[in-house]
Amino acid sequence: MAEVQTNTQSGELSQRFIEFVMMQAQNAALFLGQIPNPQTGQGEVNLELAKMFIDQLAMIQEKTRGNLTNEETAVLRNTLSNLQMAFVEVSQQTRGEKPAASPQAAPPEPSGEPSAASAPAEPSDAPTAPPAETESRKKFTKSYGA
Repeated sequence: MAEVQTNTQSGELSQRFIEFVMMQAQNAALFLGQIPNPQTGQGEVNLELAKMFIDQLAMIQEKTRGNLTNEETAVLRNTLSNLQMAFVEVSQQTRGEKPAASPQAAPPEPSGEPSAASAPAEPSDAPTAPPAETESRKKFTKSYGA
């Protein structure tokens, strides 16, 4: 009986976690102009607030590493990558740049700082050692808002 209650509670918590991730993603999408503002009906871009929600999801991903189910991990990882790519595209459009067709195909910039579009060199679902993955994510998170 206790095992059934534990599984039910675990399933409910998993669903709540996924709902939380989706709410954060919805807020980020709202500020990326992908969802129209309910009051005005127009898409509005606020990169600073979008970045805040994306950074919060990245923090949740880091703090919950190893403690999530496969489904929770996949939802969080995919949501975060999609939002980061959308952020890069919207920030490039805002600055008047053409978005690159593929982040890997973008030519390196002459400046010393890596560009936001070329930062995610590896797919996030590729198996790598945890320290390298953490280092890769830190570089990406720091560079996409610059």
